[in-house]
Amino acid sequence: MQSGAAHRGVVPFENSTNGSVVFTLDLFADLPNRYPDILVCGEVYIGVNHCLLGHARKLVVTVGSGSGSPESSGRATPTTSAPNPAVPRTVPLMDLKHVKKLYSHPQAWGQCKAFLSSYLKGVERQDVSSTSKAAELVAQDTSGTSAAISSRIAAKIHHLDLLASGIEDSPDNTTRFFVLRKASADASAQSSDSENQTDTNMDEGMSHYKTLVSFTVDHNDPGALAESLAVFKPYKLNLTSINARPSGIVPWNYIFFVEIKGRRLGKDGAVNAALKDLGETAKGWRWLGSWKSEL
Repeated sequence: MQSGAAHRGVVPFENSTNGSVVFTLDLFADLPNRYPDILVCGEVYIGVNHCLLGHARKLVVTVGSGSGSPESSGRATPTTSAPNPAVPRTVPLMDLKHVKKLYSHPQAWGQCKAFLSSYLKGVERQDVSSTSKAAELVAQDTSGTSAAISSRIAAKIHHLDLLASGIEDSPDNTTRFFVLRKASADASAQSSDSENQTDTNMDEGMSHYKTLVSFTVDHNDPGALAESLAVFKPYKLNLTSINARPSGIVPWNYIFFVEIKGRRLGKDGAVNAALKDLGETAKGWRWLGSWKSEL
């Protein structure tokens, strides 16, 4: 998108079960300054249903054992840190004893913890770039001993068997995606909008919009972070999330990301006023976009 080859982009930002997608946050941090013109212009919430894909082997169920893998009771082993492990929402459709290796995107592991700890505990895991890539790798595995956390569509595309369905921990497992645009795009529309705004309606409907900002602080200055976060309160701007990622410049120093209710439009308004104050408390800040809330 930075090169202009694409009109819009889509990236995952956070999951309702497993939290923020750190890879996306690191791209927004943009330490090498590769994407100075990329802004968020929209969001989309999509329900995520995970399946276990692989090569089927006949399921043998012993009398009185119930459903699922014959070598598992469907419950993870209690430990000191987890004395009451969660029970998975589903059981395997096929025997999983032959599975020796799992592929998936890193985010999926945390969304399927109960199933994995109950039926595939100790099985080797390998991170890949996407769940669709995981399915592709399993399809290419001639040994038939690998499996992927992926989707039903990927199973059809790569001709894989459905070993288990709905293995996510939460029935309402949802991922929020950001829609991206280049800052120069729609510049004329933004200018037109700002010209049509008046002092009386600039902040009207602020609760229906969101804004993402990143900033850094002097980590040797006591209270610097608290002071930076406090600049939004006088303008009644509600902080809806805060994340931190390593600065990549000084060890144990961080870049902070805050999402607030409200939008930056024109040169006036509450968001612009708060960001002006932020410039006096933070070492540096960057506006990463404003968009209409779809929650």
